[in-house]
This record gives sequence, structure tokens and C-alpha cells, in this order.
Amino acid sequence: MKKFIAIFALITIFSCSEDKKETVKNTPTKIKYATDTHSYAKPNEAVAKHLNLDIRVDFNKKTISGKATYQIEKKATVNQIHFDAKALIIHKVTINNYTNETDFSLVKGDETHGDDLTITLPKNARTVTIFYETTNKTEALQFLDRQQTAGKDAPFLFTQGQAILTRTWIPIQDSPQIRLTYDATVTVPHYLMAIMSAENPKQKAKNGIYNFSMKQAIPPYLIALAVGNLEYRQIRKRSGVYAEKVMIEKAAKEFEDVERMIIRAEMLYGKYSWEQYDIVVLPPSFPFGGMENPRLTFATPTIIAGDKSLTTLIAHELAHSWSGNLVTNATWNDFWLNEGFTVYFERRIMEAVYGKEYADMLAVIGRQDLDETLESLKNAPNDTKLKLNLDGRNPDDGMSDIAYEKGFLFLKTLEQKVGRSKMDAFLKGYFKKHAFSTITTERFINYLNANLLTPNEITFNLKEWIYKAGIPSNQVVITSDKLNVVMQAISKWKNGVMSPQEICMQDWKIQQKIHFIRNIPTEMTVAELKALDNSCNFTNTTNSYIAMVWFEQAIKHNYHANNLDKKVETFLITVGRRWYVSTIYNALVKAGKKQQALKIYKKARKNYHSVTRGTIDKMLGV
Repeated sequence: MKKFIAIFALITIFSCSEDKKETVKNTPTKIKYATDTHSYAKPNEAVAKHLNLDIRVDFNKKTISGKATYQIEKKATVNQIHFDAKALIIHKVTINNYTNETDFSLVKGDETHGDDLTITLPKNARTVTIFYETTNKTEALQFLDRQQTAGKDAPFLFTQGQAILTRTWIPIQDSPQIRLTYDATVTVPHYLMAIMSAENPKQKAKNGIYNFSMKQAIPPYLIALAVGNLEYRQIRKRSGVYAEKVMIEKAAKEFEDVERMIIRAEMLYGKYSWEQYDIVVLPPSFPFGGMENPRLTFATPTIIAGDKSLTTLIAHELAHSWSGNLVTNATWNDFWLNEGFTVYFERRIMEAVYGKEYADMLAVIGRQDLDETLESLKNAPNDTKLKLNLDGRNPDDGMSDIAYEKGFLFLKTLEQKVGRSKMDAFLKGYFKKHAFSTITTERFINYLNANLLTPNEITFNLKEWIYKAGIPSNQVVITSDKLNVVMQAISKWKNGVMSPQEICMQDWKIQQKIHFIRNIPTEMTVAELKALDNSCNFTNTTNSYIAMVWFEQAIKHNYHANNLDKKVETFLITVGRRWYVSTIYNALVKAGKKQQALKIYKKARKNYHSVTRGTIDKMLGV
């Protein structure tokens, strides 16, 4: 997932002996799962291997109801299986068919993890069917009325499962190491289309019934559903886009380079393993930039800039098709194995498609994000380690730029040490060796030593990078000539040598514009910002990324001209991307404008997904 933003969100460090065969290929008697304190499942005793989901989406009640049938494997002596369930109503549970009911209990857990659904199993149990429905406390689901959509002509629903929210719309063994295949039948109103992280329809079904199949085993957080008045446009043979009618042409144009990205990615690290790569553009309330649901990336409409300037996000979600989806962190303590690798891969794709200078700009800006995160965590140094210990905490707490940008920096420094050709050969082999499986940090270290460092007689401070706080001194330093040009322009503007009009006439890439705004000197006056805004029209930009950084700087400088306050309020009410809105709310709080933030949030909160609400609630003390 790209930019879990401001900082959100597992388990004590496992010894190598505890980290064997996380991937289930046989029965639980022949495998050893890692301990995952964020799930009640006990997969070493009984584990789900395949899900058949049969559900109905009710937009009037704003619920999902139906049954989840699991094919299970268990030890002969085991008479229970444990599932995760949060804010769900469980009506009954049957064994092997729909008539043989069995006992079950919901053991109440904590606010973060939900309940332990414990089901009694007879010796001959092969399948378990859970009849259930969601409630108004289901965090993964966001039901939107028609006014909250782009077309304003039909309601919409989407799910967001990462990290541990799938359990709020499906009773499931909600640990990333428990990979399973699934089939689904989803019934929706006849005028809407349903799509999932699976094989998808290209046209609406007249009866509103949709059938799905995901033949590759995936972790639970990647099971995803979207329902809306959607249309499909094919981009190339294996890529396309879903969006509402008013967005479909813009989206198809914006993503026309997707096939080039796929080809370049395959050249780097091996064949794309998911057959189809489609994107769905969701309503503005989607809390993230993108979500890497296999075969169907969920994307925020804020990346539709009209000039492909924000499609780095698509490269990131595509890269997850290898790092994260193909090879998955076994627990959320190992989250950096998903995101650090993906940021590294994303920038290699962008370099291959748009050139090294472009990738260098991304890396430098990413380093700025990392420095901000390090500063924000100066009183929590343990959270700056790559391998985390989030026992008793929400996994979202580990989804910061430490995983993304420190993880990238680790791999980039390793590349500099061993050489790019050896690094690429290692990563290609890593993805092939561990395809469709999960991995812990300790198992990765063993693999890295055995397949890259030891054979090449290379020493590298792995333990310092992975288990120590902060950034090691041997970090690679990435520079960008194009961003250096921006800094020279800032200096000239500051010293009166370059006018705002000349600044705005520069033929800069989006990253250069972002760099310029982020580095506006603190001593620049309100009058100087107004002159800049009058020339560049930043307050009225249609590029959401520029809007975010400009609004943040304007708040810091107490700038209010050109109807800026109203623009900020409109942005916060209409955009739900957590990174963007939390950045602006945080700027308001730091500027002593918490009451203004609360006033806006009161209007905006209903438009945000629960993930975003949770972050802003905490920030504003709601």
C-alpha cells in the first residue's frame, strides 16, 4: 500500500528455529507457523485452505450478509478451530454441509482485535460454514450514498482489509501468513457492478449476481470487494480500468503506461504471476493512495492529475504483485519486507520507464519523508527499527515511512555494496524461490546471507539496519541535479534575484514543484507568499499532491489570501486520503488552530473511511 501516511497502523523477534515453512502446502502436522499475536487463529492446529463466500450486499441496511464456507485441515487430535471476527453477528455454524450445526462461541477480545470465534469440530470435519452478517461497526466497509460518488447517480461500497480489518466483514483466520484461495458469489442491486480481487466481469450482470474465483492463494487482507455504477475500459490485453462513467475516459488515459510498467517489471524480477492487472478508481473517501489487491488495484481519484504526474503510485501497487502479494510478510512485525521492497522495486520501474533522474527525485523526496518521520518518532526510537515488536498494539502503528523509506534505503545501500547486477539476480531468485509464500525477517536474513553475502564474501551490517533504531552511517546518499536546480531557484527568490513570475515559468516536473513548495523558507513573508500564489495559482491547483503541500505551507506561514481557508476546508471535506488530510489537520494543530480543525472535521468526518477517522480522531482528541 502506498503511503499509509502520517503514521499508523507485532510479535517478539522469532529465532530462526521458530521460522519454518510458514506456507501451508500439506497438513498442519507438517508445518510450523510463526506466532501472530494479532490473530486468534491457531493454524498449527487447524487451518483454513479455501473460502467459498456467498453474500448479499444490502445498501438500504448498509450490511453484508451470507455465509463463509471453509475447507479446513486439522490435526487428528484437534476438536476446535479459531477464527477472527469483529463487529459481526454470527447466526450459526455448520459442519460438512448446511444442516449439521455445531457449537460455537464468541470470546470477547479487545477493541483492536475483536473476538475469538471458536468452533467445535467433530473428527470428520472437512468444511466449516459460518452464517453471519455485518453491523454498523464494521470498519472495513464504507457504504457511500450517491452524493459521495463522482457520478452522483448511484451508491457505492468498497472494502479495505489491511492490516486486520478483513475480520470485520468476513469471519476469517486473519493473519497474513494464512494464505488461501477463494470463490465468491456476490448479489448486489441489478444496476450496480461488483468486482473483487479475483477474476472479474467486464460488464454488468442483469440479475445483479456475480461469481468470482481467485485460484492463487492470498493472505486474508487482500480479499477485496467494490460495488458501484462502474464501467470497464481495456488498456492493453492484460490491463484495464474500472471507474464511474464520468471518470472512465480520464482514468484510461492516465493509466495508459501501465503495460510498459508491467513489461519493465517482468524484465527486472520475473513473470507477472496474476494474469490480469486492472485498476479501479474509487470515490474520494478511499483512505489510501492505492491498495495492492491482486488482479485489481484499488486507487484514489486524487492520482488522476491529467498528466500522469502521480502514476508513481501505480508503479508502487504493481510492484506489490511481487513484494507483498507474491512474497508476503508472515506477521505485521515484518511489514518492512512488504513495503521496503516495494518502494525499491517501484523506483526501479520508474527509472526503467521514465529515466534515472526521475527515480532520483522520487528517492530524495522519499528521504525527506523519512526524516520527518524520524523526527516525529524521536521519543519512540523502537518504532524506527525495521523489525518491529507491536505486541499489544494496532498493526497500523507500524505502517509508517520507516517500513517504506528506511526499508528502501536498506536495499539501496545493499545494492551499492554488492552491485546492481548481483542485486537484481538475488531479488529475481528471491521472488521465484518464495513465490506464493510468506516470510519472516529472520528467514529473509538467512536467505540473504546464503544467496548473496556469503557467496560473494561481502560483509554488511544487517543487524544494525534491521534491529537498531535510526539510520546506520553507511547509508547511501542519493542526490538529484533537478532538485538542486530547485534549491538554487529558492535561494535566488529569497534574495530577490528571481521573481515569482520567473519561478512559475520554470518547466519543472511535479517532483520539482513539490520540492520547491516544501522548502519555502520559514522567513518568507505573507506578502511574498501572496505574490507567489498570484503567479503560480497554487491555491487553485487541481493537482491534489501540490494542494496538500501548499496548504501545509500556507498554514505554517499564516497565509490566508486568495480564498485559501475556504479551499482548505473544501479539500478536507471532499478528499479522504489519509496521508493528505492528516498532513493538513496536523499543520492546523501545530499552528495553534485546533478549533478551526475541529470545526472542519465535524463537517468532513462522515465522508472519511474508518481508517482515516481513527487517525484524525486520535490527532484531534475526538
